[in-house]
Amino acid sequence: MTGYGNAKGSVGAQAVTVEIRSLNSKFLELNVRMPMQFRDKELEVRADLGKLLERGKADLNISIDNNEMAKRSTVNKEIFMAYFEELKALSNDAGIQDNNMLDTILKLPAVLNSEKSEMDDEQWKQLKGLIQQAVTQFNLFRSNEGGVLEKDIINRINAIVNSIPVLEEHEQLRIDNVRQRLFKAITELKDQTNVDNNRFEQELIYYIEKLDITEEKVRLKSHCDYFLQTINSSEANGKKLGFIAQEIGREINTIGSKANDAQMQRTVVEMKDELEKLKEQLANIL
Repeated sequence: MTGYGNAKGSVGAQAVTVEIRSLNSKFLELNVRMPMQFRDKELEVRADLGKLLERGKADLNISIDNNEMAKRSTVNKEIFMAYFEELKALSNDAGIQDNNMLDTILKLPAVLNSEKSEMDDEQWKQLKGLIQQAVTQFNLFRSNEGGVLEKDIINRINAIVNSIPVLEEHEQLRIDNVRQRLFKAITELKDQTNVDNNRFEQELIYYIEKLDITEEKVRLKSHCDYFLQTINSSEANGKKLGFIAQEIGREINTIGSKANDAQMQRTVVEMKDELEKLKEQLANIL
């Protein structure tokens, strides 16, 4: 599910920005980027975010806005003077005047000692607070988007349910048409062969029962009701909704295979279209 959240604040003497972004994904894919001095807390950050985000391809980016305090550099005077004396002697022997000797020495190995600042407990507490602020904004973003998705998904489920009476309008007419076609065919054959009317009626009843969609309509309505009940629950049910949508699709497909009527087939196609659009939206649901 898509989302975005950010927070800015201080961690010790440093100005820190925390950003969380996510795209749709069936599982949680978490990518974490943070300064080196925070790396020892990465596993804890990942564990906490895993519980809070649940699903999505998420990126957490922690950056330091004023990095001058993140690293302190000191000059190793003994090594510096050793380089200086050696380079000065070489310059005198070669008759070379080097006005950039200072810059040259500072670039030589082991002259500068860099000390990385590490977090103490108070700074870790401050960083966790910023991450929590970003997560709060992130979840608010998701919640607002989820409200729009929920309305759209419910409308599509209701469209499928409202299509059931449309099927029923043509259901009896379809059976009557089948009966008439078969009687017409039998009548045309009467002069050529003997027809057992009782046997014909039995076969007709069996054939019409094969076209009956009463059970499919009942199950379809039940699945749709269960879908609406599930989407209104407080739990994260994205995967469960996907399974219910599959069952809805099976009933619609069975109705389509039994329809044997152009108008009913047209209604089935409209139901399938609504279901496919609904499945696309389910990819955004936790």
